[in-house]
Amino acid sequence: MATTPAPGRTAAEGPVVLVVEDEQAIALAVARRLSAEGMRVHAVGDGQAGVDAAARLQPDLVILDVMLPGIDGLEVCRRVQAERPVPVLMLTARDDETDMLVGLGVGADDYMTKPFSMRELVARAKALLRRATRAREAAAQASSAASELTPIEAGDVLIDRAQRRVSRAGQDAHLTPTEFDLLVTLASSPKTVLTRERLLAEVWDWVDASGTRTVDSHVKALRRKLGADLIRTVHGVGYAFEPPAADE
Repeated sequence: MATTPAPGRTAAEGPVVLVVEDEQAIALAVARRLSAEGMRVHAVGDGQAGVDAAARLQPDLVILDVMLPGIDGLEVCRRVQAERPVPVLMLTARDDETDMLVGLGVGADDYMTKPFSMRELVARAKALLRRATRAREAAAQASSAASELTPIEAGDVLIDRAQRRVSRAGQDAHLTPTEFDLLVTLASSPKTVLTRERLLAEVWDWVDASGTRTVDSHVKALRRKLGADLIRTVHGVGYAFEPPAADE
């Protein structure tokens, strides 16, 4: 497994990926496959080591197991995101939606259930890295042309795209970067049904329909934070943003 250098690398050196996984066989397999894809991989086997490595290496992506010795993956994700926002792909041994929602709530961008396809993991890792690159470019453009990013107002919901802030009835809602991007995508086409596949492509840059449950879980997280009435489910198809009626 490769040990990444200190921050200051060039883009040509490839993205740095931190793998936090206590099952050595899985960690080694993931590291080898991602290294073969041109990524610079550093792997550690427990939660505290993951937090320390993230602070030291400033990775471009973290692949994080939920069940870890010492500090669990959810707490690792909280601490890593509090220090510096970074894309996180969580790995879980249980196909439990509650665990998934909690993981998304602490800042994870995506999750996969073990056992997983290595090909799919690579595809999702690349998609998250592309999203992060686009987000940085968009942020740079926004800082020089913030006036072009007009807020989206829908009833008592205010989405400030320039500052990436959301409030409802004057109360701030603390969304993860992925939740914010998903909300903006839906709210930009109010009352229009967007398929799960389209949302995966536009928000996650992920074109394989096997990730549709990721969309479902993020929508549930948005409903918990902003209210169940904002996003309508069209069974078997996708979701639509339903602007709330303005206060009388």
